[in-house]
Amino acid sequence: MEIAAEIDAIGLLCPLPVLRLRKVLEGLAPGAVVRLHATDGASWIDVPHFCAQAGHVLLSAEDAAGLKTYLIRRG
Repeated sequence: MEIAAEIDAIGLLCPLPVLRLRKVLEGLAPGAVVRLHATDGASWIDVPHFCAQAGHVLLSAEDAAGLKTYLIRRG
């Protein structure tokens, strides 16, 4: 799977990780995949909610020692 963009939201608090994700996704073609790295615990709820509301697909979500990594496909 080709990653079209990577977002480093480490250290940013809600709502900044989702706002950065939204901005990057807006500039990509439908079907493009973005990898988001975040440390904000609220992102665990915010990212899936944003994807569902905006029509994007959350492909995966992993939490490794507080580093949350998401793969999102643009809808």
